[in-house]
Amino acid sequence: MKIRQLNVFRGPSTILSELNVDIPQGKWTSVIGPNGAGKSSLLQAMAGLLRWNGSITVDEINIASFTPKDLAKKIAWLDQVSNTPGEFGDSLSVYDTVMLGRIPHQGWLCLPSKTDHIVVEEVLQQTDIWHLRQRPLQQLSGGERQRVLLARLIAVGSNILLMDEPLANLDPPHQADFLQWQDNLLTQGKTLVTVLHEIHFALRADHVVMLNEGKLYFQGGSQEPDTHKALIALFNNRIRLEKLGADWVALPN
Repeated sequence: MKIRQLNVFRGPSTILSELNVDIPQGKWTSVIGPNGAGKSSLLQAMAGLLRWNGSITVDEINIASFTPKDLAKKIAWLDQVSNTPGEFGDSLSVYDTVMLGRIPHQGWLCLPSKTDHIVVEEVLQQTDIWHLRQRPLQQLSGGERQRVLLARLIAVGSNILLMDEPLANLDPPHQADFLQWQDNLLTQGKTLVTVLHEIHFALRADHVVMLNEGKLYFQGGSQEPDTHKALIALFNNRIRLEKLGADWVALPN
């Protein structure tokens, strides 16, 4: 996925300007930056949810040429605000919520196919929520709802998954599960793009994109010394990076 001279707008305001970013295929890219840097806006533009100009290409095809349904098949999106209890009404079950991820593959007014049901069961098992399948979302905890939304994302079957704060509301064991799910998706050749505030998780990605004040600040490999220097500078030298086992953690200075 390549982004060239991207400008992103919310109403009359320009949120991101002249952005040039490369998203490596089949790798995990994390997007980092201070609050208000434009991280969520970047993912929303990539998902076709915000007005933009410039170029966003997948397999050298500009996504502006895709129909909404075709775009949804190629790029799946998890919003950070999707986990609000009132969004889903009083009666939508876990199973039906995850089935929503199959809509891009269904015809107009068509019932779910056998393949749709097989995919939904597989992702419910994979995300450890099969036992919750008949429960209304309103009855679930925030962490359980987050796993349901992750399952819906995976059910789409897209090759590119965009996730805005996917670890929100997950306890440490399920954060570990999430990282394992990501590894499984990467082995399937999926391209993952996540916005994360947890720098120690963000640095587990293959590639890091840093934004600041609506501009590209830096991009590079997560383990590269230049990336670490840029990250420290991005946060005004108020953090330091320390190695803990095989991972890097950010500590306040």
